[in-house]
Amino acid sequence: MKIVIAGGTGFIGRALCGALIQGGHQVTVLTRAPDRARNLLAPPVTLVQWDGRAAGAWEQSLEGADALINLAGEPIADARWTAARKQLLRDSRVGTTRVLVEALARGTARPRLLINASGIGYYGPRDATPVTETTAPGSDFLAELCRAWEHEARQAESFGARVVRLRFGMVLEKDGGALKKMLPPFFAFLGGPVSPGDQWVSWIHRRDLIGLIHWCLSSPRITGPVNATAPGAVTMREFCRALGTALGRPSWLPVPEFALRLILGEMANILTTGQRVEPAVALREGYVFQYQALDTALRAILRRTP
Repeated sequence: MKIVIAGGTGFIGRALCGALIQGGHQVTVLTRAPDRARNLLAPPVTLVQWDGRAAGAWEQSLEGADALINLAGEPIADARWTAARKQLLRDSRVGTTRVLVEALARGTARPRLLINASGIGYYGPRDATPVTETTAPGSDFLAELCRAWEHEARQAESFGARVVRLRFGMVLEKDGGALKKMLPPFFAFLGGPVSPGDQWVSWIHRRDLIGLIHWCLSSPRITGPVNATAPGAVTMREFCRALGTALGRPSWLPVPEFALRLILGEMANILTTGQRVEPAVALREGYVFQYQALDTALRAILRRTP
């Protein structure tokens, strides 16, 4: 398949590009920084410059493509959520998706499949009640952001595209994402759960996320929202206990909620609240997870970590 990826240089995109190339696919990455991308992505990935904000010559890369995968978006947890930061998060997701869909609409040989990233933040903070793809959205900032993001992606359905909205959970690998940030305190024997500890963590091994994307590419019946989470959601306390065990380190020092809110402000909600998400569509339609249990996933990720 000929596949175009927006957001192909990030923590997920880099690994996805490598997996698709190994699978024999032709991959083009839309990038704002081609020089940086050349250092991150090896040939035969084709790099096309764009700004993510306006139409341009980059649209030619969509002609004749089989699928567009949109992973573009500024990292959610890299900075405090000021008004300016929130606008950047919106623009890099909602605005960029709008630009992509408008380009698809103008195309004459456009991709018939759009796989668009989203997040389980769509559901808002939840208690222990499991949620699935049919659960109503929440009303906090992340939920509103995900709803607007998905709304723009769904516009491609109006001209016949199959649109898959992948709602990512916490993606686990040691070279990026939340896990990379959690490792140093554990190595220093200072690891522990974020208070209150009973909030739910819905996670997925990066290999399974890439597996789900492959599955969506090859399964024409899959459309609409798909929860990209493993079947084994755990509480924060259980997550940190499993991480400590995998590292041979204790998990004894709780991180106070008030301290997080003092440092991070509203962004602390990512850590202090959660959702118990079930991948109902993936399980019903036959996707087989490589990693269903957290302890198995963490052992696989950390087995070469000193």
